Amino acid sequence: MNQRPILKNKLYLYLTEFFSGVAVMAVELGASRLLAPYFSSSQIVWTIIIGTIMIAMALGNLYGGRTADRDPNPDRLYRRILIAAVWIALIPVVGKYVILAVSAALIFTVSTNFLIIAAFAACMILFVYPLFLLGTVTPSLVKYTTDSLEDNGRIVGNMEAFNTVGSILGTFLPTFVTIPAVGTSVTFLLFSGILLALGLAYFLSGRSHLRTCAGALAAVVLCAVFGHRDSFAFWEDDLLYEGESVYNYLQVKETEDSVILSTNVLFGVQSVRQKDGGLTGMYYDTALAAPLMAGIQEKETFDILILGMGSGTYAAQCQEFFGGRNGQTLSIEGVEIDQDITDLARTYFALPEEVSVSTYDGRAYLQAVDKKYDVILVDAYQDITIPFQMSTVEFFTLVRDHLKPDGVMAVNMNMHSDGEGSINAHLCDTISSVFDSVYTADVPRTTNRELFAWNGADALETLSGGTAALTRADLRQNLEDVAQRLTPYTAGDLLLTDDRAPVELLGIQVIDSLIQDEVAHYRELYEQEGLQGVVESLL
Repeated sequence: MNQRPILKNKLYLYLTEFFSGVAVMAVELGASRLLAPYFSSSQIVWTIIIGTIMIAMALGNLYGGRTADRDPNPDRLYRRILIAAVWIALIPVVGKYVILAVSAALIFTVSTNFLIIAAFAACMILFVYPLFLLGTVTPSLVKYTTDSLEDNGRIVGNMEAFNTVGSILGTFLPTFVTIPAVGTSVTFLLFSGILLALGLAYFLSGRSHLRTCAGALAAVVLCAVFGHRDSFAFWEDDLLYEGESVYNYLQVKETEDSVILSTNVLFGVQSVRQKDGGLTGMYYDTALAAPLMAGIQEKETFDILILGMGSGTYAAQCQEFFGGRNGQTLSIEGVEIDQDITDLARTYFALPEEVSVSTYDGRAYLQAVDKKYDVILVDAYQDITIPFQMSTVEFFTLVRDHLKPDGVMAVNMNMHSDGEGSINAHLCDTISSVFDSVYTADVPRTTNRELFAWNGADALETLSGGTAALTRADLRQNLEDVAQRLTPYTAGDLLLTDDRAPVELLGIQVIDSLIQDEVAHYRELYEQEGLQGVVESLL
């Protein structure tokens, strides 16, 4: 074996094992954040990422062990580490374009499971090769550090321990430090730099492979120059804000008449504020029926809880349309798991200071408080990332128990989904097992559907009387339209429980349907005129 000066003490080999473990987990977590704005951060996407990485690592283990037996020269390993460093540094430069290119290619050829196939293909292209190279580290280092069979068990145990501790550090650092502080792109570059430093230190200690070292260093520096920008929606100009939190990619955009929050690039708007106030044209306008159903006009105190506060659109609307009545106390509370979204709400969306927001999971919040509310809005569903713990019989029972006797629950189901076995059928059946009355209303010109549920009093009669008494014409017309769209739900037996709630598999079926509807025209054009015809139609 080639004994360079740096290997006289085997500590450097252990450090290599440690930092390769750090890099593998950092890349895995970075992969989830790179894919989330385009494919969601659902359990399905996490499964694809973990599975792909395990495939790469397994193949790397096999290859590394065989090559170490044939040629036990550490030079080969450290060249692979340099290549991995350069590849990982390239991810923030080309990753977003690869994802969009894969999506564009598949969207015309794949009819089902588009997100699964596209996410898997993107993972294979972007992450398999560098992690395959890092998978060769452990078997190679075991070969280089084992001197005899008498101590090989101890050596292997030490190596695995160093790798595991490194993996632990690589798990916590990106999530709690680097991604929130400097973003996903710089996170990739930072951990690429660690691998680069390992390779450079090894070769420079023996003053060999200087051209290889210079080339790797130059490549990583160029990637740092061109890849440090953390913009996922690179085609957008003049964003008010773009950044990342522990939970989300965040984007705030301003139009002539509104300010918009998006937490995904490909799945539209999460919150909106109309600069001049008034109705939004979104599902919030339909959900305004809930306070009237619960008799807001007849009560001296009225309490609203919003689970999934976002930027506070619904809270602001409730204050605008129902607040300020003489003698009435209107209390609005919000629960939002992402503190950064709440900060953006205060900065860009004029969320009033009197609206209190707790940084908490919605279900955990209900378990922690005893207060009862007139209206509880459940607005925590986003594309296919429906938190399963907020979709079950047990959760909706908690909501019911926190409502006053004539209280109303509103749920924003953000995907039209009909037919036997659909995600909405599961949600509606589940809610119907807890509440006596369940009504739904599709939101015009959107994919949203609003659900209202209550026990006891006739909320529809209360809504009718309250609407007739409204003096504001636009609100009265909106709620009259909502009343016409309300449809009673006939319950089935498709229950979601804490033990079994396959919400993401159900949701992905709806996403497939929506994608097929959106691209039907372009798919037909592609079949008739090929890619050139599609491009010309878009220009």
